[in-house]
Amino acid sequence: MRGIFWFTITVACSLLTAAVTNAALRHEALKNPEDFANIRDEKARSIALFEEAGKVILHPRCANCHPSGDRPHQGDDSRLHQPPITRGADNHGAVGMRCATCHGPSNFERAPGNPKWQMAPIEMAWFGKSLAYICAQIKDPKRNGGMTLDQLVVHMSTDHLVGWAWNPGTGRTPAPATQAEFGKLIKYWVETGAHCPAS
Repeated sequence: MRGIFWFTITVACSLLTAAVTNAALRHEALKNPEDFANIRDEKARSIALFEEAGKVILHPRCANCHPSGDRPHQGDDSRLHQPPITRGADNHGAVGMRCATCHGPSNFERAPGNPKWQMAPIEMAWFGKSLAYICAQIKDPKRNGGMTLDQLVVHMSTDHLVGWAWNPGTGRTPAPATQAEFGKLIKYWVETGAHCPAS
């Protein structure tokens, strides 16, 4: 009887610890744009805003789906996707191994999901690139899907597939803060001139 009691307590504590850890990960903070108001030089403030937003852009939940090659990455350790799939002509996988074969319209235990699940087009590849490179890339309509900076703000702030990064399902660390907070940083970055880090 006593053994069952202590086993129950141990399991309960383990579950509580896991829940607290998951909550802590889910509420990892980003600075607010207002936190950069003391940077008087607008260019320097713009760069600082983008560097803060970079905590999301470089996070595995985002970078894994923006591979520089034809295979996405997966997991917090950004290992190559298993099974070994390829991009395909439309970024939805090759014939016979389409993304939708495993990835449904929503998350489930074994695989993440979203109605628009796909790899980012190769023009938007940034895995392994510097934040300076990515900054120049996402400002370039030839490499950002033809978006203006204002459209980029809307995309980052409201796009459902981008938003998956904050709701990645069990066992996957979400991107820092929230999509709304991330979008606000991108908005203020644009409003301060959309300047990029030097390197």
